[in-house]
Amino acid sequence: MQGQVQGDEQLIAGRNPVIESLKAGRRISRILIAEGSRGKPVDQITELASTRGVGLEYVSRDVLDQLVSPGMGSHQGVVAFARPKEYVSVERILEVTERGAGRPLIVILDGIEDPRNFGAILRTCDACGVHGVIIRERRAVGLTPAVAKASAGAIESVPVARVTNLAQAVEKLKQHGIWVAAAHGDATKAISIWDADFTVPLAVIIGGEGRGVGRLLLESCDFVVSIPTMGKVSSLNASVALAVVLYEVLRQRQR
Repeated sequence: MQGQVQGDEQLIAGRNPVIESLKAGRRISRILIAEGSRGKPVDQITELASTRGVGLEYVSRDVLDQLVSPGMGSHQGVVAFARPKEYVSVERILEVTERGAGRPLIVILDGIEDPRNFGAILRTCDACGVHGVIIRERRAVGLTPAVAKASAGAIESVPVARVTNLAQAVEKLKQHGIWVAAAHGDATKAISIWDADFTVPLAVIIGGEGRGVGRLLLESCDFVVSIPTMGKVSSLNASVALAVVLYEVLRQRQR
């Protein structure tokens, strides 16, 4: 049983992702720790697991190597078996914006397919106080174990909604007084992020790798922004582009 995934359980690999999952109250059935693992993170996992009543098993590192696929990265000697991370509704994210501190800040992802990109985006969203992320259901990566690992635990603190129609989600946000901006450097009417007003209640759309934001979404936006660049490469990785935009949002809002 020690190396078997039961039912709809999901693997969480890595010390920090497991710690954050335990702190967030994620339903974890058991945790496997490589024999001989030492250090403060392992001690913290042991303590949190004991408090939560989660069983611990000490196994050879080979068992963990066989469980964790290469796309999930290093397991760091720790693997947890948990219920899949649940999605929330767009309405739930709107409720979070109403209860949260500061003006609403939401991120919309139009077709991000790389788990590492999505994980990095969730880390940035957590760091910047984003109230929630909205993704599309098709042709996009979801809340997979690889995303959880890449997010370094941020997947537990950032609500994610998955919808069949992003344009409808955008209209719903607008009805609640939220301005929608797409980061899309190729748009003819894009304005620089330095000139945009990000102090309003805001949702930022980032497009998928290589494709950018879809035409219908661009047409539904209140404004389109671009990131000034000086080199020969005209576009940035999706997670990097979002980080640049979000930190400009924070800069403007903290004036």
